[in-house]
Amino acid sequence: MSGGVDSTLAASLLVEQGHEVLGGTLQLVDHPPAADRPDPAGAAAALGIPFTCWDLRAEFERLVVSPFTAAYAVGRTPNPCALCNARVKFGLLLELARGQGADALATGHYAGISSQSDGSSRLVRGADRRKDQSYFLFAVARAALPLIRFPLGGLTKDVVRAMARERGLAAAERAESQEICFVPGDDYAGFLANRPVGGAFVPGPVTDAAGVQLGEHRGLANYTVGQRRGLGFATGRPLYVVALDAANNRLVVGADDELWRRDLVAAGVNWLVDEPRGEFRAAVRIRSRHEPAPATLSAAGGRSWRVLFDEPQRAITPGQGAVFYDNDIVLGGGWIQ
Repeated sequence: MSGGVDSTLAASLLVEQGHEVLGGTLQLVDHPPAADRPDPAGAAAALGIPFTCWDLRAEFERLVVSPFTAAYAVGRTPNPCALCNARVKFGLLLELARGQGADALATGHYAGISSQSDGSSRLVRGADRRKDQSYFLFAVARAALPLIRFPLGGLTKDVVRAMARERGLAAAERAESQEICFVPGDDYAGFLANRPVGGAFVPGPVTDAAGVQLGEHRGLANYTVGQRRGLGFATGRPLYVVALDAANNRLVVGADDELWRRDLVAAGVNWLVDEPRGEFRAAVRIRSRHEPAPATLSAAGGRSWRVLFDEPQRAITPGQGAVFYDNDIVLGGGWIQ
């Protein structure tokens, strides 16, 4: 429980269904909570359920924050929420919950778990396509799926707020946070400036694809593929970040048409279904707001798979997830190289 409207309503619905519910939250960071930060203990008390807080700061640093930092050091744009879901929320927290006798772990994610006729479980997209969070869950262990519950998976955000109001929940009108939880004030540069990120903040050349220098960048950690604003120089035509060349501390920019590609390699692929044999078809999502696009996938050795889209996709970004879908079912996914 975060104390926000989603997790609070999820807990409320489970109580109404007659489950024995334990509210829990994780202490993951050291920075003090903001005065208006949600109150999970208060939300649990209002529902009349016991509450506990587990201190996982050291584990969170090792499993999420350090990889986040390391990604910037090599010119990648990391996805810490997907790592946190796999390693902490549906990894360590699930173990802690099971250790306390829980049969399942429920959260307020907008995704679903579908039970199949053979007794297996599938991760599926949430009914609210604007809020669907299945993309961020691709790396969760397949064995965890039968132990997960998503009470809000079939609801839209508007319905969730309305249901929370009907129940008089204090979180009903609480605004959503768009920040990464461990980056205070959403200040990435300020956070990374105090971390071991190698030369990620060392200025260097901005060039076009041919190597012609156009300006100087402020450190590669300040940029991501597809970015247009904040480049720090003008050429009289729209330019976008095309690539981060960390080996040479070089920012490569170009026109919009240089951002479109048909292929990628996803490494460290995690399968939530039986691993396919040979080439197969799927729809592939390359960022959380990207509509899955039709593609052909083929094994590329080890746990890597090559994705060839039917049509070029814009701003394929190393460090983000490539998630594979069969209609609403999440087949698995890996990290874009």
